[in-house]
Order: sequence, then C-alpha cells, then structure tokens
Amino acid sequence: MIVSFDHWLSSAERKISSNHDARSDPNDISLVVIHGISLPPGKFGTGAVESFFCNTLDCENDPSYRDIAGLRVASHLFLGRCGGVTQFVPFDRRAWHAGLSSHRGRVGCNDFSIGIELEGTDKLPYTTRQYEALHDVLVALMARYSSIDHNAIVGHNEIAPGRKSDPGPCFDWERVLCRLFGGLDT
Repeated sequence: MIVSFDHWLSSAERKISSNHDARSDPNDISLVVIHGISLPPGKFGTGAVESFFCNTLDCENDPSYRDIAGLRVASHLFLGRCGGVTQFVPFDRRAWHAGLSSHRGRVGCNDFSIGIELEGTDKLPYTTRQYEALHDVLVALMARYSSIDHNAIVGHNEIAPGRKSDPGPCFDWERVLCRLFGGLDT
C-alpha cells in the first residue's frame, strides 16, 4: 500500500464522506487512533458502517440506530472482517472520529490523528485478515508521515478514557506492535 501525494491509500476502496473539515495544521499528522465498530452492534458485513459514515444510514432499520441518528461521524479508514480497506476521508483532512479526546496533553485528537475503524466489538477477537490489513496500512502511514511511531498508535479508549472502550480487550496490541517494531516494550 502506498499513500499518494493527495493523501489517499492507493489500494483502498474510496467512499467519500462529508464528515470532515480542514485540519488546523495539515502537516501535523502525528497519531493513529484504532477504533472498533459494528452496526448493528455485534453484526458484521451489513454495510451499515459505511452508510453511517456517508450519512445514508436509514436509522429506522434497527432500534439500535436511534442513539446514532443525526450524528455525523467518519474515520479515515474502515477495515472489514475480511481485510478489505475503505477510505472515507483523505489523511490531510480532519475526520470526525475521536470526539472529546486528548493524547499526551494535547486535546482534540481529530486535529492531528488518523482514525482507523476495525469492524468488530469489544467482546470478539478481530480477524487475521484485519491484522494483516492493519499492518500494511500502518507501514504505509509511517512511511508517509514520519511523526507516527510506536508511541503514536493508540486505542480510542486511551484518548477518551471512561467514555470509550474500543478497540476493546480482544484487540491484540502485542501482535500489532511486535510485528511493526520487533520486541519493543510498549
């Protein structure tokens, strides 16, 4: 995978979301936030996450959607259970994925982060294909944005503690970070 000069992954499917705006500093891309999502909760492959990020989700289709009706949210990337990668927002734009958040004393993580949503829940393991796709994506991002290192890849739960729990206890951080960085103690 290559991040092109227009801030898109060359091999990702593109679905354009309007849920983004300008970064305060488009050159400050220094954090990756890993999320977990499924719509309806615990159901996979429904297409609902993509519809949600593109503001086309029919919130009458499932009672669980009532809580998200009217929200405007998108991550930069979505990694499906089979490892497919969809990009909604170019990386030099601020995607609306982190909400109220802070990392190392900096508030408003959307300003300086890239959001990656993995299709999943806090209660089920993620798939090998997702880990493979995530690895390829992270390698491409670190090659393009030099401020992203082993200290700059975090879970949503780390930047919004008490408010968010994703990617959840089933996410294998050791698997991800050891493959990227070898035997780092993180």
